Formats: sequence, C-alpha cells, structure tokens
Amino acid sequence: MVTTQPTKVTQDLLNGKSLLDEVNRRILAALTEDPRLSASELARRVGMSAPAVRERVSRLEQAGVIRGYRLDVDPAAIGLPVAAWVRIRPGPGQLPKIADLAARTPEVSECHRISGEDCFLLKVHVSAIEALEQVLDRFLIHGQTTSSFIVSSPVPPRPPSVGAKAGR
Repeated sequence: MVTTQPTKVTQDLLNGKSLLDEVNRRILAALTEDPRLSASELARRVGMSAPAVRERVSRLEQAGVIRGYRLDVDPAAIGLPVAAWVRIRPGPGQLPKIADLAARTPEVSECHRISGEDCFLLKVHVSAIEALEQVLDRFLIHGQTTSSFIVSSPVPPRPPSVGAKAGR
C-alpha cells in the first residue's frame, strides 16, 4: 500500500481551517468575472501582493476548488446551431456502454448520471435536426431516448455563486 504525506491544503482542511475564507472568496469572485486576470491585477483587486495571490490560487487549484479554466465557444458560431437535452433509460446491463459511448461521441458536450427512471442526461450539439437522428440511433441500441430541443437559454451556464453556502 502506498501512502502519501498530506499536502498543506489537506492538512489545513483536516485541522479545520477553512479554505474559503473571505479573501479566497473574493479571489474566486474576481476569477469568475474574468478568469484571464493576471496575478498582479487579481492581487490589486483583492488588496494583496501578487505572490500571495498566486499561492492562494495554487492552493485552491490543488484542493480542487478551482477545477480548471475553460474556453466558452458558441456552438452556433462553429456550425452547430441545434442543441438538445437527451435523456436515456438504459436496457439491462447497458449503463457502462452508454457512458463509454457518450465519452466517444463528439456531439455530446455533457453527460450526467441522474436519478429517476432515466439514468443519463446528455447535452448534444448538432448541425441540423436531421443530424440528431444519427446521434440518437447510436444510443438506441443501449436503451430508450427522449429528446428536448433547447429553444433559448435565458440563464446561460455559469459557475455556482461564490457567496452561496450550504443551508442558505
């Protein structure tokens, strides 16, 4: 069995120190507004030195609070104007096959394992409604699908509110 020494972040969490103090919440809020902020600009906004801010951001990354930085591309701008949510109710023994197929299907931008009668929720982007049929046909051999086209998105995808706390 391999054991590793706990990191400073893990040690802080084990000692009951909150990783999400007020300064880190301000850092996360600023990065939520603009993930491309330089360390010096981020430091200016939170009232700290750039090295101190870099250390805090690094600790938030190591702890998994910051999971990554992503590019947000408009699917319609690259020829994929049709988006749909697809629910899948797998047949017996088909769960792992559906997850694997979703990972290998480039039209699938999201795949979630969900509760209820359906076990998967996929977000699919295609060039036309007819193209959705081809994607659905790949999944139909593993279970039943139900699709809903996305007409508009009045609330676009966004990160959770940094100020939100459990129980509020």
